[in-house]
Order: sequence, then structure tokens, then C-alpha cells
Amino acid sequence: MSEQRRIGYRWNLRQLMAQRNLWKTTELIPLLKARGINLSNAQVHRLVTVTPERIPARTFAALCDILECTPNDLFEPYVEMRAAATANAPRRPEDIGVKPGQPIARRIRVVPTDHDG
Repeated sequence: MSEQRRIGYRWNLRQLMAQRNLWKTTELIPLLKARGINLSNAQVHRLVTVTPERIPARTFAALCDILECTPNDLFEPYVEMRAAATANAPRRPEDIGVKPGQPIARRIRVVPTDHDG
């Protein structure tokens, strides 16, 4: 089976903030403003709590300056190997023995037994 290299990354902003005793997202707002980055409370909250798909370079640089860290501290890439989409997987349920109209799992009813006797 062939494998596909996929690149993932960890966004460590929250951990770096905690290491520098910045516990609230609102504490980051004035620090960003002092560096010319004007973000709303909601934008900063998302930046801290959600892994961003994109981030402006100026914002990224400002965060590195505020947290006194390198980009590698803030953004940690990694490689994950996954089976390629073209793997030899069965294409139809019938190929693995499942027949249409007959589910694999069936509903059961559990009846308690009397252990008093």
C-alpha cells in the first residue's frame, strides 16, 4: 500500500502565553496594538484558541516579539504518514461481504437477569 506525506502543525500560542504569565486573550490585545496590530477581541480569542489556517506575517512577527520566541517555538510543523487515497481498499460493500439491506451491526436488547435467587 502506498503512503502519502501530509504536513501538519501544532500552534503553541496558548502554551507560550502561559509560560509568560499571559492567561487571558485580552492581555494580548494591548501588546499587539503597541506593535501596530489592531485585532478585535474575537479575532485575538480565535488566534489563541483555534489553530489558524493562515496568519499575516506582521501578526506572526509581532507574536514572536511579544513572546520572545522564534517562529519554530510558535509554529511546530510535523509530517504525518497516511495511506494514499489510491490504496487498494474495497470500493463496494459487497466486496467485503456486506449485502444491501443487511446491516453489519444489529440492534440488541439487554435483559437484566435476576441474581437474587
